[in-house]
Amino acid sequence: MSRILVALSGGVDSSAAAALLVREGHEVVAAYMKNWINDENIPGECPWEQDIEDALGVCTRLGIEFRVVDLVEQYRERIVNYLIEGYRNGTTPNPDVMCNREMKFGVFLDYAREQGFDQLATGHYARIRTDEENRSWIMRGLDPNKDQSYFLSLMRPEQIDRALFPIGGLLKPQVREIARECGLPTAAKKDSQGICFIGQVKMSDFLRHYLPDNPGDIIDAQGRILGRHKGLHLFTMGQRKGHGVASPREGIAYVVIGKDIPNNRLIIGYEGDDTRGLYARSAIVGTVANTRLPLPPRVMAQPRYRAPAVHAACTYIAEDKVRLDFDQPVRALALGQVCAFYEPDAERGEQLRGGGFFEEITST
Repeated sequence: MSRILVALSGGVDSSAAAALLVREGHEVVAAYMKNWINDENIPGECPWEQDIEDALGVCTRLGIEFRVVDLVEQYRERIVNYLIEGYRNGTTPNPDVMCNREMKFGVFLDYAREQGFDQLATGHYARIRTDEENRSWIMRGLDPNKDQSYFLSLMRPEQIDRALFPIGGLLKPQVREIARECGLPTAAKKDSQGICFIGQVKMSDFLRHYLPDNPGDIIDAQGRILGRHKGLHLFTMGQRKGHGVASPREGIAYVVIGKDIPNNRLIIGYEGDDTRGLYARSAIVGTVANTRLPLPPRVMAQPRYRAPAVHAACTYIAEDKVRLDFDQPVRALALGQVCAFYEPDAERGEQLRGGGFFEEITST
């Protein structure tokens, strides 16, 4: 049996993952990644102390060793700085995707290997498939409502080789049932919704702590001034609320259709009337990672976690850069967002082939 380190977050998913590995007879040790303590008093709840207490309770119940690994400094360098610089430059970063590559399966995996562990397990809803050439591939999680393979799209092949996702072949209710059967204190704990390993901190509050307000005009597609905003970094493409401009059309709200970064102007319009710029027919995706083989000429591209994957033609224009031509226009793409690539051989696109960052977007 293998010697496995489990990244135990204090939630039910990673707790059940640890329980399953113990059941299978592996030598299991669990560790909490201490990434953030909110010592700068950003509004919101950072429940790291409670999470550690819950994780310790899980380990006590399972009879396994528990550790706390302090990675606060590395998290600030690799994730917080990336997040702040992205928004400062007008792009849309994804800290959760980067956290998996740079922290869980980066710094934390390095720690696991230094400590003599064979593999690192997490509570992700994803699966691993090994092909006939003994190469490991990430597959979508069995539960379509919880699949988290998108967040693993930038992982490198050598990281995938060391990864384990014990709950990836289960549905969420089954995971909670396992936790209940094992008497784990996290069995009924609610899922966290915050930034990766930070907790219940709103992104807008987080950004305001590091980026000062930069007010500018809100305009429509014809350039007419409709209001003022506090900073372009506080808005995303397709956003319907929070811009503060009331629509004179009953039942039809303004949506964000663009950002004029040089002039610090937010552009809003009506869905269907002014939103041609909100839909993309093609895009350039750069810094393509994870792929053991070149991407195929047809892929399913997933531009955001909760967005559906769409069929697209895929053409290499550089060693790590591809052009995507979508079969149907795609709504609300943003520079800096992560695009995940899946095999197009099934409706759901089960096999993850890699990911990259949107560098150019061509609207309809």
